[in-house]
Order: sequence, then C-alpha cells, then structure tokens
Amino acid sequence: MLDDLKGVDIAVLDLEASNKWQVVCEHLRCAPPACSFPEVADIGQRQLVRNNTEVEETPCCQTPKRDKSPWVVEPRRRWQGIHCVPAEGGPAIAATPVGVSDCLGFLDSRYWLPRDDTFTDNLALFRPSNIEFRPGLGAALSVRREALGVREYGAAALTSRDKYLYGRFEAIIRASNVPGVVTGFFLHRDSPRQEIDIEIAGNRPDRLLVNVFYNPGGEGAKFDYGYRGAASFVDLGFDASESAHLFAIEWGPCEIRWSVDNLLVHRRVDWQPTPIPHLPMALHVNTWPCRSNELAGRLASRQLPSTTFVTSIVLEANRYQSPLFT
Repeated sequence: MLDDLKGVDIAVLDLEASNKWQVVCEHLRCAPPACSFPEVADIGQRQLVRNNTEVEETPCCQTPKRDKSPWVVEPRRRWQGIHCVPAEGGPAIAATPVGVSDCLGFLDSRYWLPRDDTFTDNLALFRPSNIEFRPGLGAALSVRREALGVREYGAAALTSRDKYLYGRFEAIIRASNVPGVVTGFFLHRDSPRQEIDIEIAGNRPDRLLVNVFYNPGGEGAKFDYGYRGAASFVDLGFDASESAHLFAIEWGPCEIRWSVDNLLVHRRVDWQPTPIPHLPMALHVNTWPCRSNELAGRLASRQLPSTTFVTSIVLEANRYQSPLFT
C-alpha cells in the first residue's frame, strides 16, 4: 500500500486539529468555504477487501469531464477505489427494512408524490396532469409544450414519500427518444447534496448515463457543490426507447451496482471516484426537457409530446422517514 502512495500528494488530517478546513484547503490550494467543517460520528478503521480476484466484469464505459472537486478522485493509473468490508449491524441511522412493489395502475399516495416544481436545468415545470396511470400498463409520463409562465413546457415526475438508506431499487422503463428529453431513475437528497443516477438522453437512447454526486456532513449540512458529479456512459447494445427494460440500482455502504435486465453494467466502490453516499435519499422517476445540449442534444420541440412509460417500480430497502414533504 505504501509503495502505491509514492509520489502522491497527500495530507494527513489530525482529528484534533482546531481548523480542519485550513489543512484541507491549503492542501488543495483553494479558498475555504463559508460553512463549518462537517463533523460526523467516527466509523472507525474499515477492514479492506484484499486479493479480490472475483470482481464481476462490466461493459467498457466512457468517462466524460468531471468536476474539480475534493470529493472526486482524479483518474490515476492502478487506482480502483477502496474495497471495504461492510460494517456489521446495518446502517447507523435508524431505518426499517421495507419492500414496495407497484405496477402504477393508479397513484398510490402511500408511496408516491407527483412533483409540481422545477429546477435550473429543466426547461419545463413538472405537472401532475402530465402523468397518466393505466391499469395493467403502468404510468405514462409526458413532456409537452405548455405556456405556464415560468416555463414553456410541462413535464412529469414521481417522488417517493419516504427516504431510504441502502437497498435495491428497480423500474421497468421505456424511455423517450426525443432529442433534448431526459428519462431519469435516481436517488437524491439535498443538504448535503448526494445522488445516484440512471439517466437516458433522448438523442442517445442506446446509452446509459450513470452518475454519483457526493457532499459530506450529516443531515442539514450545507454542502451542495458539484455540477456534473462523476458520470460514466455505458453502451446498452439496444435502443431503450423501442421496448421496456429493467433498470436497477443496488446501493450499499461500500459499493454501488447498476444493472440492466439483471445484468451488471457498472459498479463503483468507495472513492472510485467519489465516496459512497451515506445519508437517506428519496427515489425519483421523471422525464424532462434539458437545457444542456451537451447532455441530451438540442430539444426537438416539434417532436413533442414525448412519453416515457414506467411499467413498475420495485424496491427492497431501509426506510428512514415519512413523509418526504411536510
């Protein structure tokens, strides 16, 4: 291990240091943030997985430009993250194992909330009226032209009422193929921002974008840096807009695994290239027109309306709290 660190620029952070941000920021040669250094419970020294020769192979992926962030490790030869042994006893945060299986024939308000908001990169306003529940078929999420004042388009999104900490999350989805429209299935939280993504861009429905955003601290910590996070593109080998496929995220304390039709397509361990998100997150499925041509191509507004079909959502996870919104 020490041989691998030769020539690497590292800093040692003393837990008793009075100004930990000064140590970190001087090492990174950046200005200190306005907020205080995140203080979290010490998890102790983690046991490492050694001589791991049975790692499942995954398809080759492309790595786009990443953030210049303290929480993203720069690509480095031979660096494959930190393979940790999961701690015994389950998550430190109080959570209850639950299972949800919903064929989305109707809006089950025990589990889901339709969104009615937006965000900066979204050219549309999420509207509950753009979700149509069809018994036996699932939910149809649409993007269409609508003069809504704050936006010129309407879109659709469902969010879980509960937050979850670790588990398996899967959905059967037929994505949109309209350039500029994004189909998303992901976990997300704010304060601090953490996120695990599956996204399919309408201009490339034969490709999967997987992404992780990480910021440190406990509940309420104001760390929300990062724009692109740590994305990777995975070639699917088929057009996800032509038929429905099973997409899944398996999120554990030491590893994240993405699979399609029960085949592993991508995996990450701790610090490969980010830490693993460690706080409860809500589950989302949505479709929306993107402001970024780089992500999804220029919006082909003449091809609207566009519809994403979600046949079912199934999860086995640790429920943290309910409801998500008060």
